[in-house]
Amino acid sequence: MKKCFSYYIKYERILKCGIKNIIGVKLVKSEKPRKIALLMGGRSSEREISIKTGKQISRALAEQGYKVREIDPARDLVKDLEDFQPDVVFIALHGRYGEDGTIQGLLEILGYPYTGSGVLSSALCMDKVTSKKVMLYEEIPTPSFKVVKTEKLDQDTVENMIKELGLPLVVKPVREGSTLGITIVKEADELIKAITEALKYDQTVLVEEFIDGIELTAAVLGTKDPQALPLIEIVSETGFYDYTAKYSPGMSHHIIPARISPETTKQVKELAVRTYKAMDCHQYSRVDFMISKEGKPYVLEVNTIPGMTETSLFPDAAKAAGISFAQLVSLLVDEAFSLSLEEKR
Repeated sequence: MKKCFSYYIKYERILKCGIKNIIGVKLVKSEKPRKIALLMGGRSSEREISIKTGKQISRALAEQGYKVREIDPARDLVKDLEDFQPDVVFIALHGRYGEDGTIQGLLEILGYPYTGSGVLSSALCMDKVTSKKVMLYEEIPTPSFKVVKTEKLDQDTVENMIKELGLPLVVKPVREGSTLGITIVKEADELIKAITEALKYDQTVLVEEFIDGIELTAAVLGTKDPQALPLIEIVSETGFYDYTAKYSPGMSHHIIPARISPETTKQVKELAVRTYKAMDCHQYSRVDFMISKEGKPYVLEVNTIPGMTETSLFPDAAKAAGISFAQLVSLLVDEAFSLSLEEKR
């Protein structure tokens, strides 16, 4: 597959290596988008990371010859879009009001093609509890969990939760990203404090079984025939892939290929694509896993707008598959535009 991806520089070459099977569309030369509105910043707690992601995408698109306008949705988004009249909107927003289906719904109403997954998929993947329920229905392995909606927990409730899920536990807000508000609870008396911390970010909290093992991620690319890119094993200098480890150079290491068996690699990739399809993802997403010490993979969550900073995972996976960062963002823009044309025909 790497050899095939290496030719992904111009669409004229796509048919020669069969990469159309991943994208599922063919662009006519006269139907290539030119004007790209890049949404970055926004009002979520991940605003800073969104700006970093957006700046890197903006530079790459400009180098590819696109006319790019950076737009912050925290300001007058509708007017900015109407003034610019983009061919495609590239969504580089993370967290609420960007990754949760709200901005996607607005763009649908306004009639602008956009990158990434649609309204339903975005909202579904943003909600960790609802997405885990879908995984259970689809028989996709995911850690056991409980849902908490109040910080007023009595001792019996805490003890029953620990008895059922064991220790350690992972406590996280249901609708946040970048590991914000997450705590690994190792002692019973830490649980209420961890839940209280998570409630600062969301009204609902997920208390999840802790899987001790290898953390890795599967980048999935494509709409009509999605494929998993090379798997990445994540090793954090902090012992936990938290906000600092994610976005500080040198604080985490991406090991490609992941140090797992060929059989487990195949299983993880198949699970990643199954999860991607179950969540109705489009274009690209990242599926996060834990591999237990017994070798069993568990899906943690799906990120529909993965980070695109210099330390991010999805660009590293694409690079390992032979796709440069510039090629990746160009691919996403062109596909979003072509899919929109198909819908209009």
